[in-house]
Amino acid sequence: MSFLATSYPPLSAVLEWLGSIAAMNRSSALSITAAVVAGACIGVGGGAATYLALKSGDTTTVVRQVKVSDSQPTANGALSVNEIYQRARKGVVEITVKQASGTAQGSGWVYDSAGHIITNEHVVDGASSVSVMFWNGKKADARVVGTDPSTDLAVIAVDAPSSLLFPVSVGDSSAVQVGDSVVAIGSPFGLEETVTAGIVSALHREMTSPNNFAIDDSIQTDAAINHGNSGGPLLNAQGKVIGVNAQIASDSGGSDGVGFAIPSDTVRSIARQLITSGKAEHAYLGVALDSTSQNGARVGEIRGGGPAAAAGLRAGDVITQVNGEKIDSSEELQAAINAQKPGDKVSITYTRNGQSHTVEVTLASRPA
Repeated sequence: MSFLATSYPPLSAVLEWLGSIAAMNRSSALSITAAVVAGACIGVGGGAATYLALKSGDTTTVVRQVKVSDSQPTANGALSVNEIYQRARKGVVEITVKQASGTAQGSGWVYDSAGHIITNEHVVDGASSVSVMFWNGKKADARVVGTDPSTDLAVIAVDAPSSLLFPVSVGDSSAVQVGDSVVAIGSPFGLEETVTAGIVSALHREMTSPNNFAIDDSIQTDAAINHGNSGGPLLNAQGKVIGVNAQIASDSGGSDGVGFAIPSDTVRSIARQLITSGKAEHAYLGVALDSTSQNGARVGEIRGGGPAAAAGLRAGDVITQVNGEKIDSSEELQAAINAQKPGDKVSITYTRNGQSHTVEVTLASRPA
C-alpha cells in the first residue's frame, strides 16, 4: 500500500509522453505499458499486490479484511457527479511541500472558515515549508497546526480571505454502506481539480498508519485515486466528506481500482484535538495481537513497559472481555481500547491455560 503524496514531473513532460504513446501502434504501446508496470514492481516483490501508501519513496504496509455488517438502504437525494463536483470543488486545495529530499505534492480540503485544512500526515511529514493553491489558482503559505501519524491525519492553516475559503461539509461515515456512490477530488500527478467516481466497494478495512498502528473502519473504493490524491476528500452522493483518501493497493504503482480512505468520523474527532492542542492522544494497552485468534483477542506480543506488561498479561493470553463487554476478535478489542482515553482504568478479562482471570489496567498514551 502506498501513500499518495509524491514528487511529479512538469505537466508538459507528462503530456508529451502521453502524446508519444498515442502515436504508437497498439502493440508498441502495450510493450511500453508492460515495461512500465514491470519497472514499478522492482524492489517491492512479485506475485501478491503491493499496498502503496502514496508517498515519495518505498513504503509497504498492510490492509486487513474484517467482517462487514449487514448493509442498509442508501440515502435518497443523490446528486450527479457534476453536481457533487460543483458543490465541493472550491473547497479542495492542492498542497505543495518542500522537504529535505525535494518537493512533494498532495491534496487537502477546507475544514472551516478559520482557514483550517485537512490533509494526510504523510503529505506534510518532514516539511520545511507548505503552500496551498486554491480553486482559482491563488496561492498562500500554510503552517502545520498538528499531525497524528496514528491516523495519518494532519491539520494545516492558512491566513486567507473568506473569498478563498469554502469549507466542505463533513458527513457521517458510520452511515456509509457498500455500493454507495462516491466521488474523489484531488490533484493526482499535480493535475489539480481532478474528479473520479465509483462506489464504496467494502467497509471496515484496516489500514496500517505511518507509525504502524491500525486505522480502523477504513473505507474501500474503486474510484480512481493516484499519487497526489493523498489528503483529498472522498464524497458521498450528497456531496459531503465521508473519508480522506490515503492509500491504494496496486501491482503497478498506479490506481488498480482498490483505494482506501480514513473515515470522516475519525477525521472529525482527530481534527478537533489537533486544532485545540496541536496533538491527538490515543489510549494504549501495549499488546500486539494475533490476527488468527478466535473467540477473543489472542495476545501475540507484550510491549515492554506498557500497561499490559504492568498488569501481568503474557503472550498467548486470550482477552475475552473489556469492562464486562464481550470481545470476540482483535478488531473488537482495538475498538474497545480506542473508545477509551489515556489514564482510563479498564477491567480486562482473559484466559490462560484454560482458566479465566480479570485484572484492572490503567491505559497509557500511545507512543509516537
